[in-house]
Amino acid sequence: MKRLLDSMQRRPAFEIFKSNVCHQVKDMGDIDFLIDIIKSDKIYSYMDKKWYREALYLLAMVDYLCRENDLPPREDYEELRYLKLSEIVYPAGVLIRSAALKSDGPKEKSIQEAIPEFMRHNIVESEVRNVV
Repeated sequence: MKRLLDSMQRRPAFEIFKSNVCHQVKDMGDIDFLIDIIKSDKIYSYMDKKWYREALYLLAMVDYLCRENDLPPREDYEELRYLKLSEIVYPAGVLIRSAALKSDGPKEKSIQEAIPEFMRHNIVESEVRNVV
């Protein structure tokens, strides 16, 4: 039955997923968020589903929050830290600006401003704390 429910779970748009994660961090606080992600094993759960963007986004968030809170990186994710998405994933706003300007300038700027833990996995992210 659990497998049937898992296979029926719909994959949200990545922008919605990212927004939900950032809201969880804001609502729960850094440490409670870290505890929840680690205890629930969500990162490996997403890896098992082959939802690599989501898994690597969560791993990047965990690594970022550990750094921000002067905590050591979690060793149980060490084998995942070398993984990188095959293409850079930009925020939707950056893609829209690039298309409107017919320029890669917004993409290049977003890469320069990106949080290193996210860029390690080819995910451009700089706004994890700026949620309403």
